[in-house]
Amino acid sequence: MTYVDRDCGIPPHGGGWPLHAPREESVLSLELRATAIPSAIPTIRMVAADLAARADFDLDSIDDLRMAADDLCSMLVRIAAGNAVLRCRFTVRPERIEVAAEVDVDDGVDALPTGSFGWRILECLADRVSAVSLPAEPGRGGRVRITLMKDAMPAQQL
Repeated sequence: MTYVDRDCGIPPHGGGWPLHAPREESVLSLELRATAIPSAIPTIRMVAADLAARADFDLDSIDDLRMAADDLCSMLVRIAAGNAVLRCRFTVRPERIEVAAEVDVDDGVDALPTGSFGWRILECLADRVSAVSLPAEPGRGGRVRITLMKDAMPAQQL
């Protein structure tokens, strides 16, 4: 399932651009939900690269974001509970793209992968990376969320 939300805003003076035309500082939010299985990752990776290209990121930054999204989702798929849903939300701003992905984990799973080699790779590919383990409900597992940000370096600035 795909969810798209574009915030176009309304100018404070009440006039101006039509509502269907986003302003330069608009924010695009896109959320993808898929069963937490490896075959879902290529689609998420492709969306990450497409959003970066449309935001006019340079080619190296597009590749970095593509690989970071792949690694991020791979980490979460490995620790996901059975039948878990992988939620991946992209927030595109003129100055950066944020990717926040989360998955449910089984109770008792030490799921934060911050000491792994894969985590170190994420830190190299993204400008900021963080992970949080959300509390479990009684009798249920918890949820792990990993967020990364890639700052824009528009192609025309190179």
